[in-house]
Amino acid sequence: MNIEEARELCLSIKGSTESFPFGEDVLVFKVADKMFAYMALEPKNGEFWVNVKCDPERAIDLREKYEGIFPGYHSNKKYWNSIVLDSDVSDELIVELVRHSVDEVIKKLPKKKQEEYLNS
Repeated sequence: MNIEEARELCLSIKGSTESFPFGEDVLVFKVADKMFAYMALEPKNGEFWVNVKCDPERAIDLREKYEGIFPGYHSNKKYWNSIVLDSDVSDELIVELVRHSVDEVIKKLPKKKQEEYLNS
């Protein structure tokens, strides 16, 4: 997966928005005004990454299994993983992890906001 495909994936999520709250070189994706993914528009060490929220136990398992997944860059390492887009992580798994990130965000919302999102 390349960076444009990762962007399109994030924008395909129901209700997603994109913005630049951290400056013009970091693209942030949100649902229900909560961040579920972000990525730098310039490569780091020659690689593009997408950062996604993850269940803490699953985050550790993924980091142990894949070289292309590591603790979230510039984020809470317990809840966020960075995924190198062109690595041993399949496109299918990247899609699954972006969706998982959205699920993690939605389940932390108040019940009323969860219902609003799910019914929108």
